[in-house]
Amino acid sequence: MSYGTIAGVRQPVSRIIHGTIMANSKEQAKSFELLDAVFEQGINTFDTAHVYGNGDNERTVGAWIRERDIRDQVVIVAKGAHHNADRRRVTPFDITADIHDTLARFQTDYLDLYLLHRDDPNVPVGPIVEVLNEHHRAGRIGPFGGSNWSWERVQAANEYAAAHGLVPFAVSSPNYSLADMVKEPWDNCISIAGAQGETARQWYAAQKMPLFTWSSLAGGFFSGRFAPDNLESFTDYFDVLVVNSYCSADNFKRLDRARELAAAKGVSIAQIAVAWVLNQPLDIYALLAPRTAEECKLNIEALHLKLSPAELAWLDLR
Repeated sequence: MSYGTIAGVRQPVSRIIHGTIMANSKEQAKSFELLDAVFEQGINTFDTAHVYGNGDNERTVGAWIRERDIRDQVVIVAKGAHHNADRRRVTPFDITADIHDTLARFQTDYLDLYLLHRDDPNVPVGPIVEVLNEHHRAGRIGPFGGSNWSWERVQAANEYAAAHGLVPFAVSSPNYSLADMVKEPWDNCISIAGAQGETARQWYAAQKMPLFTWSSLAGGFFSGRFAPDNLESFTDYFDVLVVNSYCSADNFKRLDRARELAAAKGVSIAQIAVAWVLNQPLDIYALLAPRTAEECKLNIEALHLKLSPAELAWLDLR
């Protein structure tokens, strides 16, 4: 495993972040078994969210951390202020409420990294930056940032922070994958992939801002299960999201090239896709959600797979 350093986080941060969305109390033994396997392989950073399982995700991961007595060995990436069916919730009130909920669910007194799960561009950045600083000063949250925030809004937040002597956003968590997102899987998702994401990537590179890229495997598109002639056969919720969000003609060309390069290098298609993300000239921590210890092992191997600039461009149809 390789690790990076994020100012204000007590532990090194693993370059692969384990997405815990599937962890739940109904399958606690199975969830703990996977978390154990991931941790044993060197991944110490875990992505969670207030909205996952209506809180069950945070309670389950928190129970695992307490039972294993490893709070000082792991990095919790917590997310809050997600919209609900009634309203957008990126407000000081909701941010505060979600932070307190998350601390209670984890039964901890601090969250290593805190991300706003969504943005509401209609809300001024000032009050958002102010309330995050309030919780940061109180020690409830460490460095903070935005998930699914545009680079322009992150820039505006950090300009406000600079003008008012406050702590700025330290990280950003957009979608980024070899497969371009052709349709949002959920409302208000932000991607920096493809030609349309070039300006964002340049800005993040110039800022040297760490990126926690989600859906690095495009939700499973690079599993090889999806093909132009079988898309109507998928009925599982997450599979249908992949069909709608990533199954385009250009992405199938990328998949074919990934398959060709994987065969040449003796690795899997998914490993090529993970390596493509991690070989980009950006400070990237790839958020992945393997379902088994073996999938986790393959992802870690991909972390050390080097791709040349020519191979990166060829895979992306450039």
